[in-house]
Amino acid sequence: MNKPLAGALLSLVLMGAAAAPAVASAPQEKAAKAVTVNYAGTVALSNCSGSVVRTPNSLASDPALVLSNGHCLETGFPAAGEVIKDQPSSRSFSLLNGSGTKVATLRASKVSYATMTDTDISIYQLTKTYAQIQSQYGIGALTLNDAHPTQGASIKVVSGYWKRIYTCNADGFVYRLKEGDWTWKDSIRYTSACNTIGGTSGSPVIDTATGRVVAVNNTGNEDGQRCTENNPCEVDQNGNVTVRKGINYAQETYIIVPCIGAGSTIDLTRPGCVLPRP
Repeated sequence: MNKPLAGALLSLVLMGAAAAPAVASAPQEKAAKAVTVNYAGTVALSNCSGSVVRTPNSLASDPALVLSNGHCLETGFPAAGEVIKDQPSSRSFSLLNGSGTKVATLRASKVSYATMTDTDISIYQLTKTYAQIQSQYGIGALTLNDAHPTQGASIKVVSGYWKRIYTCNADGFVYRLKEGDWTWKDSIRYTSACNTIGGTSGSPVIDTATGRVVAVNNTGNEDGQRCTENNPCEVDQNGNVTVRKGINYAQETYIIVPCIGAGSTIDLTRPGCVLPRP
């Protein structure tokens, strides 16, 4: 997992993982327009990255939500099969503007949902609404796409922790991605240019054609090992295992949209919601 920092990861940073400027997306060959992707709406956690997100139907008056990884929870990694819902939290998040400058500290009221089963997500509900964040800090939430991402799409992984933007493509989709005790379904595999590191966990993955969040960055195979922690392996529908050293992955987020109801409530019984239940 692209998880909290360790000595080896710090060494990588000291060797050249410098912050990159916020830049406009490069035009796709067949795209009519390019969408500017920068740090606005992303957040830095104590050990990971994240973003303020909304669904296409969220209201300005709804409590704002922050999306990150399940393995970024302040309480530690959820066990395989574990689902956390509506757990009190007062975690703080550094809200960034387009250039990556901190403009505010946001605070959670609870962990609305978190799991590392089938996917790797945490969703925090904040003490402020989308309207309050917009009016007080001039920052709008990123919108979750409500459709499955597209193979070959141009994407950017935006890390609020490192203030670094990675640019690559969605190389393909993995039937099952297995890492240690955890298994994730239908993960996005990046092309090699998105060489994400520790601290990028929870970064929004943004489709540059739409500007919407299509996934949340979560892991990569560091050492070429097979299906171990920090070395996920791909498992196809026939059980065949493939190891891709140096390749990184993300968890799709369109599946979250049907589970968010009025007032930013996570309702796992809503039609179309397939997130694991407690």
